[in-house]
Amino acid sequence: YSRKVFIDRGQAQGVVRGAPVMNESGVLGQVTRLYPLSAEVTLLTDRDAAIPVLNPRTQQRSVAFGGVGGDANPGMELRFMAGHSDVQPGDLLTTSGIDGVYPPGLPVARVVTVDRRADSGFARILLSLAAAPDGVRHVLVLEPLGRQLPPRPEPEPEPEAKGSTRKGPRR
Repeated sequence: YSRKVFIDRGQAQGVVRGAPVMNESGVLGQVTRLYPLSAEVTLLTDRDAAIPVLNPRTQQRSVAFGGVGGDANPGMELRFMAGHSDVQPGDLLTTSGIDGVYPPGLPVARVVTVDRRADSGFARILLSLAAAPDGVRHVLVLEPLGRQLPPRPEPEPEPEAKGSTRKGPRR
């Protein structure tokens, strides 16, 4: 159930915890542990992985969860999507960018099946990853989107009230 890989770059090379990891096909996962000369990447197919996605065709946002399909055919699924939502097999899902980690527009997965059940209000939507996690030799580690934003401005001090400087209750 746990799907992780190690890369040969770490804190000494500027890798930070939470950094997105991808290859030429799309997003693979995120750095979850950091060591001086290496890093552990949790893949999107891990049972604890989740990534906010956007369907560019419909502009509908959702969250894709890993841990579906087992070791033979690891995949993801969209949970809690309404049964009547406009999702079709073949739709490409990309990162939405709202989580402050992944930049928007990176390929994540493609919709494989949509099972609209009459007995449930939700559809079961299975996905196949855009980037196959097996056999990857070269990856690109990105800086998390939140670290690229400018720092928050300091709050302005509250103006002091004009008037009496005497403290305590009046008698």
